[in-house]
Amino acid sequence: MKLQVLLFGITRDIVGKSMLELDYRGPSDIQSFKEMLKDKYPEMSNLSHFKIAINQEFAREDSQLQEGDEIALIPPVSGG
Repeated sequence: MKLQVLLFGITRDIVGKSMLELDYRGPSDIQSFKEMLKDKYPEMSNLSHFKIAINQEFAREDSQLQEGDEIALIPPVSGG
């Protein structure tokens, strides 16, 4: 399935781009998608966690991806 992945903060730094277009062929649950990202970009394993939004809504680990979804990787944010 074709997915558009938007990257922010440290995830953008790790990948080196602010957007990816993936032809994803793995299981459609978020947990499997995260594992694929960590395999493809090992530095993502250093993140304690990051959220994923599907079509501008926060996703749960058991949420399912569908063809054409817009995925956003949202890393932890710190501030002061």
